[in-house]
Amino acid sequence: MTQLTQKSRCDEAVLLDCIGDGVVTIGLDMKIRYMNRAMRELLGYEEGELVGQPLSCHLLVQGTICSTQDCILERAVRNREKVRNFETVIQNKDGRKVPVSLNTDLLRDEHGNLVGIVETYRDLSQINELKAKLERQRGNETRGPLVARSKALQSILDLLPQVANSKATVLIEGESGTGKELIAREIHRLSPRRDQPFVAVNCAALAEGVLESELFGHVKGAFTGAIADRQGRFEIANKGTIFLDEIAEISPMAQAKLLRVLQEEEFERVGGNRTVKIDVRVIAATNKHLATVVEDGRFREDLYYRLQVFPIRIPPLRDRREDLLPLIEHSIARLNRTMGKNVRDLDGPVLKLLEAHRYPGNVRELENILEHACIRCPDNTIRAEHLPDYFVASTPHKDSALHHQVVGKQTTLAALEQEAIVQALEQTGWNYRLACKSLGVSRSTLLRRLKAYNVTRKAESK
Repeated sequence: MTQLTQKSRCDEAVLLDCIGDGVVTIGLDMKIRYMNRAMRELLGYEEGELVGQPLSCHLLVQGTICSTQDCILERAVRNREKVRNFETVIQNKDGRKVPVSLNTDLLRDEHGNLVGIVETYRDLSQINELKAKLERQRGNETRGPLVARSKALQSILDLLPQVANSKATVLIEGESGTGKELIAREIHRLSPRRDQPFVAVNCAALAEGVLESELFGHVKGAFTGAIADRQGRFEIANKGTIFLDEIAEISPMAQAKLLRVLQEEEFERVGGNRTVKIDVRVIAATNKHLATVVEDGRFREDLYYRLQVFPIRIPPLRDRREDLLPLIEHSIARLNRTMGKNVRDLDGPVLKLLEAHRYPGNVRELENILEHACIRCPDNTIRAEHLPDYFVASTPHKDSALHHQVVGKQTTLAALEQEAIVQALEQTGWNYRLACKSLGVSRSTLLRRLKAYNVTRKAESK
């Protein structure tokens, strides 16, 4: 039986060596147990080099999905979570970073017990090179996803080729949803660094204790859970561009380290004493007026002046109404492609409502409104009843007859939806699983609707 099992495993290894994608299995101890031929070639290892020396999986993936705080394996064990088509980078034996698409699945023994995970890696190097080549061939014929008809935004875009050819630090200010990251990506795309990494970091999304390690990396033993050396985002972005979004939120200690990076182009990893030299173009962004944050004493003045060598202020969507219609056309065309829809028209009242709205969430809010409408649109015309409730309610009532007409439709639809939910719950004895199946919605959607309509079971409300 043992010989048969060994022969079976040998046959499986031969088959896996015929696959073009890299395959890795990782045990619960976070050690890599097996690599097929494609993975060894991707990493630059000979077969004999790995025998008896299993690597730690933390040394393999150099992306946020494999941070020591919440790695792929830990999430698989805790939540039985799988990863699908996640783009990240791995580091080969020579230190070269390779862009890959990562997929994972759970690995179980013959008794069904979880014993680890299996990961597959697809090399994206050639695909990324082709994309970069196509973008270079297009040149200035297209601005990618940027849509601009207003003079205010057009004047900003006209300056980007000039700033892209320098290494000057750029500070982009603008309200949330105005497209600060798109501007940063456009600067990178037009720069001599276009073939190198573009690494985006949302500083506000990382806790203070994690941010410094995320930006600058750490050494083994630097803190609890740091079981191996790990590169930070600055090292990953070496020779390329790093985009620091919500820069006003970083801690004083991180500010001091960032200032040194800008001045000396060097830093130490958290817990380490070895100086790391880098060559990175820094683009920072904030939805605040950073000069005011400096005046309040919450941001270093010397760092502020280092960041705003080339300042860019993106106006909110309400101040560039000329961009509204082109953005609507662009968004609907994109949604048709991604959702398999064929939306071609906007009903007259819908267009009036879209033009009257002030868009506190800017372009991102407009895109979300249109996505909501496209999901609910059953044919090729978006009508008032397809719009989100909050949007109709918050639009200025310049045309009171139009507003009452649209709000009336929305209220009727909301009432019908509420009635359908209550009916489904009562028919199933308030069994959420059966009610979700009857309504064709997920449990989270049902719970959100119950909370929005303040619906409770009669017995619970007594």
